[in-house]
Amino acid sequence: MDTYTNTKLDEFNKMISNKRVAIIGLGVSNLPLIDYFKKLGSSITVFDNREEEKIESNILDDLKDKNIRGYFGKDALKNLIGFDYIFRSPSCMPSTPEIEKEVERGAILTSEIEKVLELSPSHIVGITGSDGKTTTTTLVYELLKSAGYKCFLGGNIGTPLFTQIKDMRPEDYVVLELSSFQLVDMKISPQISIVTNITPNHLNVHKDYQEYIDSKKNIYLHQNEDGILVINKDNEITKEFYKDAPGKVRFFSHKEILDNGVIFDEKDKTIKICDDGVRKHLIKQKDMLLKGEHNCENACSAISATLGLVKEDTMIDTIKNFAGVEHRLEFIREINGVKWYNDSIGTSPTRTIAGLNSFDEKIVLIAGGYDKHLDYTPIGKPIVDNVSKLILMGDTAEKIDTAVKNELERQSKTMPIYRCSTLEEVIKKAKEIAEEGEIVLFSPASASFDMFKNFAERGDKFKQIVNSLSE
Repeated sequence: MDTYTNTKLDEFNKMISNKRVAIIGLGVSNLPLIDYFKKLGSSITVFDNREEEKIESNILDDLKDKNIRGYFGKDALKNLIGFDYIFRSPSCMPSTPEIEKEVERGAILTSEIEKVLELSPSHIVGITGSDGKTTTTTLVYELLKSAGYKCFLGGNIGTPLFTQIKDMRPEDYVVLELSSFQLVDMKISPQISIVTNITPNHLNVHKDYQEYIDSKKNIYLHQNEDGILVINKDNEITKEFYKDAPGKVRFFSHKEILDNGVIFDEKDKTIKICDDGVRKHLIKQKDMLLKGEHNCENACSAISATLGLVKEDTMIDTIKNFAGVEHRLEFIREINGVKWYNDSIGTSPTRTIAGLNSFDEKIVLIAGGYDKHLDYTPIGKPIVDNVSKLILMGDTAEKIDTAVKNELERQSKTMPIYRCSTLEEVIKKAKEIAEEGEIVLFSPASASFDMFKNFAERGDKFKQIVNSLSE
């Protein structure tokens, strides 16, 4: 019989039962909070910057049935006055003036994910970084699950976990993917934290690159001396994080042969665990289903985080059989000798560069999308070196085009570059120009918000159209 009582959760439930609660953003993470707090007797008001007609009718009907007040549209937060608690969505930054004013008046600002970190009794593993977060998070989850632990998967991935805290126990593990938006004001850190890498990203939302970096650092800054931080030794930013880590630090690398840590040795294409200069071979790249050296790095970080928790035999079996995550170098189908891959997660140049370096075949690249104000200069050389034909669309088409043409001129090469307006046009053009033995890679190097709700919707649409193509 389970006699465990989560006293922290019980105390929180009692405390918030008569409080005025503002929920900002009717997204996936916040919707379950409405029912939860309503049942406790809290006074709830919801806010969303979308106009009412752009919000799903079933959500609006549910709010009406529960008699919950809502404010919508770009001026919704003008009504953010007189609250005890504010639960913000990741996309609503704490620096929003209306939020800052309400916090000055005495409101407590928090989020669904911060409350999971505060109130869960379980061991928590948190993963952040500019690239590789979702693959690493999923792999950590699979490793721990394979070792027999009861695990919960959440954060930016899986389902919201706040309403599952009641089911968590001290011996369980919670594995969280954490974005810079979730971490920017975080005042608590997971016991085990991974930073996969840091490169410029989301500069259209963060005030500058330093704020983005500082947000990521919150994943470990609030650990105690028993905390574990796993960091990328090859990344110029993350390799310095050991200096202010409160707990233990574990490095992973694919460029250095470390005395201690986990490495991907490029000479023999093998992942190795290093302990006081002794390097134990764990798994060869050729035995993994995951494509690309960047995924060997992701495996190294997941191994580093679970050392001592998962037996090596279990690690090997799990990593060998791990096929990856949807929208990440996802094989769709082969048509007339041409293989089509969906890498819609390629929302930045660095992600797409990793994808380009994952294939030996020549690539027909489909790229372009919403502009997050990133530098596209570094993508020129990888495209020229790996791509036979380039198809561009969206807001960033011009930036990518310029980077590629400058590199083509530097190398005295030529490449066919096409412009299209829609995803349907892009796919039609790719089918027309791709030759047998080539790869068609959809890796936009850009966000999706100019045409789609998110990268997953974009990837689903790509797959749908590709799967409907005739031979």
